[in-house]
Amino acid sequence: MRTLAIETVGLVRHFDQTRAVDGVDLAVEPGIVYGLLGPNGAGKTTIVRILATLLRPSAGRAAVLDHDVVSEAAEVRRRISLTGQFASLDEDLTGAENLVMFGQLLGMRKGDARARTRELLADFELVEAAEQRVGTYSGGMRRRLDLAASLLGRPSVVFLDEPTTGLDPGKREEVWRMIRSISQAGGTVLLTTQYMEEADALADEISVIDQGRVIAHGTPPELKRAVGGQTIVVRPQDPGRITEAATIIEQVVGHAPAAASHEVLTAPVAGDGEFGALVRQLELAGIESAELSLRLPSLDEVFFTLTGHHANNGAHTDDETRTDDGSPTDGPGHSAQADTSRPPGAETAA
Repeated sequence: MRTLAIETVGLVRHFDQTRAVDGVDLAVEPGIVYGLLGPNGAGKTTIVRILATLLRPSAGRAAVLDHDVVSEAAEVRRRISLTGQFASLDEDLTGAENLVMFGQLLGMRKGDARARTRELLADFELVEAAEQRVGTYSGGMRRRLDLAASLLGRPSVVFLDEPTTGLDPGKREEVWRMIRSISQAGGTVLLTTQYMEEADALADEISVIDQGRVIAHGTPPELKRAVGGQTIVVRPQDPGRITEAATIIEQVVGHAPAAASHEVLTAPVAGDGEFGALVRQLELAGIESAELSLRLPSLDEVFFTLTGHHANNGAHTDDETRTDDGSPTDGPGHSAQADTSRPPGAETAA
C-alpha cells in the first residue's frame, strides 16, 4: 500500500476551553499541492504546527510519511520544512550568505552548502540579487528566498503557512510559480491560505476548514460542482447600459443579479437554457457585451455557500493568537515563526 505523505485521524487541539482543531481527518497523497482553505482562526496554522512537531495534539494522531509526529518527531523533522507567514532571513546578510548559513546549520559542509545555494538561486531566479543584502529585497524576492531556504535540505514534504500574506497580486504570482515547481519536482506541499484564487490556482486537492473542522473536501472543480448550479457573468460594452442589462437578467433568470463591480453583473442559474435566453434578449435590446460567460461558482462563492461568510473575513482566534501553552502572541503567525527561525527542516525545530 502506498505511503501517504500526510495523514491525520481525529486530530484535536485544545486552547483552554476552545477547540482550535476539532476532529480533523486528512489523507494527502505524495507529490501534490494540498490546500487548507479557511478564514483566520479556522485552525489551519494549528494543524500545520502539529504536523511540523511544533505543537502536540490534544487527541487523535498525525503522521508524516508514516512517521508519528509525537513518537517519531525527529524522523518527521528530517523529512520536512516549514515556511511561516513571515520570512526568517537575516537582513544584514546577502541572499547567498543566508542560504549558505542555513545550509551549514543543517549540517552541510561549506562547499556543499555553496553548491546547493547556487542551484537554488538559479531555480528561484535570484542569481542577479545573490550578492545584495536581503534588507534591499522586495517582498516577493524575500518570499522566494525564504522558499529557497526551505528546500536546502531537499525535504520530501513542505509546509507553507500563508506564504503570500502581505504580497501584492503581482508578487503572489511569482511565489505561486515557485510553489508549483516544488510539486513538479516530486515534493508534497501542504499550503494554508485564506485567498480563494490562490487555492484555485495551486491546489490539486482542498480541504475547507471552518471552526476547527473539515466541512468539505475535493478538487477545486469538485467543490464548485458540489454547491450546484452555474453563474452568468455579464459585462456590457457600454457601462452606461448596465442598469438595462440588470433588468434583462432579472427578467430571464427570475431574480436580480449581483454587482460584482460597477461594470460586471453576475447571477446564479440552474442550467444552460437560461444563458441562451439571456444572449438572445441582450441581442434584441442591442446591448453588446465585453464579457458574457457561463461559469462554475468561484471558490469564494463555494465557501460562502458552505459557511455563510467569506474566507478572508474571519476574526483571529486561538489558532493565530496563542502559543503552545495558550498564552497570547504578538499577532497572526508570530509564535509559529518564532519557532521556525532556525533553518527549515533542522532537527532543533521542536
